Amino acid sequence: MIVLGVESSCDETGLALYDTEQGLLAHALHSQVEMHAEYGGVVPELASRDHIRRVLPLTENVLKTANITLQDIDAIAYTQGPGLSGALLVGTSFAESLAFSLQIPTINVHHLEGHLLAPLLEANPPAFPFVALLVSGGHSQLMRVDGIGEYELLGDTLDDAAGEAFDKTAKLLGLGYPGGPALSKLAQSGKARFKLPRPLLNSGDLNFSFSGLKTAVLTLVNQHQPLDATTTADIAWEFQEAVTEILTLKCMTALRETGLDNLVVSGGVGANSKLREKLNAATKRKLCKVSYPRLEFCTDNGAMIAFAGAMRLKAMQGNGNKNYGFSVRPRWDLAELQKPTI
Repeated sequence: MIVLGVESSCDETGLALYDTEQGLLAHALHSQVEMHAEYGGVVPELASRDHIRRVLPLTENVLKTANITLQDIDAIAYTQGPGLSGALLVGTSFAESLAFSLQIPTINVHHLEGHLLAPLLEANPPAFPFVALLVSGGHSQLMRVDGIGEYELLGDTLDDAAGEAFDKTAKLLGLGYPGGPALSKLAQSGKARFKLPRPLLNSGDLNFSFSGLKTAVLTLVNQHQPLDATTTADIAWEFQEAVTEILTLKCMTALRETGLDNLVVSGGVGANSKLREKLNAATKRKLCKVSYPRLEFCTDNGAMIAFAGAMRLKAMQGNGNKNYGFSVRPRWDLAELQKPTI
């Protein structure tokens, strides 16, 4: 079965084609980062309009790359939520209307399920069950994953997520938008000079809290005005150390408490080289395995949606939705998902 995947939850338009026999056939992505940088963050109305401009050309792109036609597609998967309402509506309406014209089924996909399953696109995918660290946008969660749709929440963020903390701290340091990657790059030239708190590091549970860490950075910034380049880099270094130490310890605790030895890391912060370095070392010491998606699939993309949709469709023996009505779910708890059934 060949599945077309459509991702439009925020500021990236992603299209991809996944074949359950041959694997990923093609994928294409347009990022709106340059457009939103002028405003210091995502402008929802502009994001929606840009998705409208990009979705058809990107569809044509992946069809041409895979050397197939619309008539070769067996189903269309799309991100129903969570995300920006207007942006989600673009992908959802496009997917349902195209499926209606082709009389093929659709599969509505949870954005975070796409991220969670992205490492399974790799040549040596992790086997179920595993612990998953989801660090994407406003989400920092630890999940136990026993199969498609079989997710148990182990820990969640109580306030700011790791990605939000990176972006807000970057703004405090004057690094602009998008802040996370810029802060990580700057941290490479920093050194151990300051000491920031590690919120909930020894809380006895698997929850996260990064709001207080951001406030501690603000205090440091105010104490060292005007900021010079060296001080900025040293603050960035310590901030990254604090976040990655917390994430690493919580992951190892989750593996110990569940008795599992497979860890999966997904989402934009999962591309952070310092986090990968620490998790690689920690899992090696404990004789565990850690898996990541390739860097291009850490951020939002159509490939993860096509794959998640294909896995659900396969479990349902091809019986997707053919009602062609649609709605979006800007807020949608991953734990609400269920195992696909025929």
